[in-house]
Amino acid sequence: MKIGIIGAGNIGGNLTRRLTSLGHDVSVANSRGPETLKALAEETGATPVRAEEAAKGAEVVVVTVPLKAVPDLPAGLLDGAAEGAAVIDTNNYYPRERDGRIAGIEDEGITESRWTERHLGRPVVKAFNGTYAQDILDRPRPVGAPDRLALPVAGDDEAAKAKVRALIDELGFDTVDAGGIDDSWRQQPATPVYGLREGVAAVREALAQASPDRPAEFRG
Repeated sequence: MKIGIIGAGNIGGNLTRRLTSLGHDVSVANSRGPETLKALAEETGATPVRAEEAAKGAEVVVVTVPLKAVPDLPAGLLDGAAEGAAVIDTNNYYPRERDGRIAGIEDEGITESRWTERHLGRPVVKAFNGTYAQDILDRPRPVGAPDRLALPVAGDDEAAKAKVRALIDELGFDTVDAGGIDDSWRQQPATPVYGLREGVAAVREALAQASPDRPAEFRG
């Protein structure tokens, strides 16, 4: 597939490494310009581009930038994506460590991914937000392996969610349907599933145990 990755930090960089190794056509962008991605491009064969070009023709677009940077992404960022493209949101809200207080999330009580998709103007699929970046490289396992990790995936667009789940399976991980974007609080920071390195059964149990109350340490 043609895949666009916007953000070349730990998650974006390691997804670039794995997806190119699987034969996908990956374009990658960051906030500093394609010239700063030369080393990653040489390592992986990905194409470094400007952020506004990353989604052009892409069947999957990964948005993996700090949450506070989402409103600053170029207008029409996803306009050139392929019809039916799936947009993956890997972001988390860290008000005290990084993002500052975001009123839309705290005052309206909406999920982090609902806030993100309002800014992007397209439905998103929440995935990889609680995944250790190094696990993307180190922990892939074949289907049926007893130590295969499972990742929660939330989204309102069932076709897009199915596309993302198939891609994660190709990457070497199981998935658990975590419901729609309004249910994605179950996988936000400080929930039982966040950072959980377990299989399908444990991930399902952790999602069921989550509380909708945002912990004090994740409020601005």
